[in-house]
Amino acid sequence: MEKLNKNEKVDDLNINGLRLIQNKEYFMFGIDSVLLASIVKSNSSSNIIVDFCTGSAVIPILLTTRVKYKKIIGIELQKEMYDLAIRNINLNNLKKDIDLLNNDIKEYKEILKYIKENVDKSGNVDVIVCNPPYKEVGTGIINENNVKYIARHEEKCKLEDIFLASSKLLKTKGKLYLVHKPERLADLISIAREYNLEVKNITMLQPSLNKKPSLVLLEYVKDAKKGLNMSKVILEFDETGNYSKQIKEIYRMEENE
Repeated sequence: MEKLNKNEKVDDLNINGLRLIQNKEYFMFGIDSVLLASIVKSNSSSNIIVDFCTGSAVIPILLTTRVKYKKIIGIELQKEMYDLAIRNINLNNLKKDIDLLNNDIKEYKEILKYIKENVDKSGNVDVIVCNPPYKEVGTGIINENNVKYIARHEEKCKLEDIFLASSKLLKTKGKLYLVHKPERLADLISIAREYNLEVKNITMLQPSLNKKPSLVLLEYVKDAKKGLNMSKVILEFDETGNYSKQIKEIYRMEENE
């Protein structure tokens, strides 16, 4: 059993025996990460998937159960979270499946070099996934510890950084999957276009029928023509206040009942 440090706990991911160490003092994963992993499409065992802002590596770990790939590479700037992600990869015996880099996504040249030297000489990245900081600098609660602050605020990772790095790394027709807040939707579309990333699919998460959406999930394609599909809204809770059938399917709850 992995030795836990202060403020740590182990959560069961309820699939294939996978577990995740989380630190209560750091940013802990939520429904946004699970939803994001659930919409990623990768149907080839030759695909290279890169996860920006990987945190505790929950998204790469979930993706190993959902998609085909040659390698999944998590990129994490903060050393504390990178170290935690390493432990989670080891805990789940996924070292052959997932590589982790302690890099800033703005260092896309270094990331590309690593891929060419260690994964595939072509350097082609087929899929990028990102659950980024949501809050603009100067907004929201700021009296937090630094690890949590950087995970929540765009201090080190702005939308422009995500789209630039994605445009540089993705092959033509490669896909970026992103989760964010609905109030940033205009920016999420307009800024991406500056970097030749076209939104092709949008899905909203709505807590209940009488509440406005709380999350937006976006699928981009590099160098694609204009044309947008709006998926059905995902309801988080049904009229009884329990998780909806959609959420149970995404979390695979019914498989475990």
